[in-house]
Amino acid sequence: MTVVGNWPDPDALTAAAERAGAEAASADATGCIGADVVEALTAAGFPTCFVPRRWGGAELSLDAVTRAVALVGEQNASAAWIASLLAYNGRFGAYLPIDGQKEIWAEGPETRLVSSMVAAGVTAEQVHGGWSLRGRWLYVSGVEFADWALVSSAPPREGDRSILVFAVHRDAFTHERSWSSIGMHGTGSHTLVVDEVFVPEYRTFVWDDMRQGVVPLPATHAQAAPLFSVNGLTFAAPILGAARYALRLAHQHLSAAVSGARAASRQSSRVAFTRAAGEIDAAELLLARVAATADAGPARDGLAERSHRDATLAVELLVEAVDRLFRVTGTRGQAASHGMQRVWRDVHAAASHAALQFEPAALAYTRALLNE
Repeated sequence: MTVVGNWPDPDALTAAAERAGAEAASADATGCIGADVVEALTAAGFPTCFVPRRWGGAELSLDAVTRAVALVGEQNASAAWIASLLAYNGRFGAYLPIDGQKEIWAEGPETRLVSSMVAAGVTAEQVHGGWSLRGRWLYVSGVEFADWALVSSAPPREGDRSILVFAVHRDAFTHERSWSSIGMHGTGSHTLVVDEVFVPEYRTFVWDDMRQGVVPLPATHAQAAPLFSVNGLTFAAPILGAARYALRLAHQHLSAAVSGARAASRQSSRVAFTRAAGEIDAAELLLARVAATADAGPARDGLAERSHRDATLAVELLVEAVDRLFRVTGTRGQAASHGMQRVWRDVHAAASHAALQFEPAALAYTRALLNE
């Protein structure tokens, strides 16, 4: 298991990863990670990663969080997805006005935040002192154990200053079990429902400020990074960990003695394994540069667009690597009891996320490069 030496509590992180791994198969079967896994991820410090220090947060580097999420992903991709969102949703919370931040972190930095910008039939009416909000939001990973939710008034559009993000307490929302996907079963990415709730003005912020990295208070580089310079890390880090797990499974497969037809194909399997190992290493290097770029300071001269490009390209490399490793394990890897088929499903499901698509990232990169 990879060591994350600069994590505040390495032992708690290792324990959380191991706990998640022990329940990976059951999470896949039941459609949710266990409450004990959620508690272990919380105890490991994921919700506190990007919380402002004034509220007791850790204010960690993006590099440290990427490594920690990938560590959990080596054991359980769904748990790593939740760990990553617990961390990065805390970064979103830093865009609230000071009174809003004070409220959501009133009980400590371990507050579990979830989010969704996939608004479906939302009504946000301005009233005295705030907003009257109702609607539905799709794909809210971890909604079942959330303390607060950050939800948008409409699907975000670049430059649209009318689109707000609202912080809603768990007492004001419910959820419908709607998540049914080929993979990432344990994320529990269900539909969040608000019948009607008053949201005070101080619990709102403009989505486009988050896109640009305009934070209302003095902030770390990680907190103030433009959305698309770091958003790929949120979803790519669990895939990196899952790909490492697939590599480990393929290594075990190749280590077993074989004869007959399987022995004849052993050479090509070793070549495929080696190429996949290199692709995973290359993806890790790309993601490390994304994290290092944001940790270094404000993204200028197309660096945010380059980071978005790098993250999506890294995910393409990881998907290709897992596909190769899936073929290496052959029919055995397709068995319902084998971890390879689960990781193959998880990686393909995770890689379909909108933030990980190469084409829009490539077009944004070239627009920045050509000053269009």
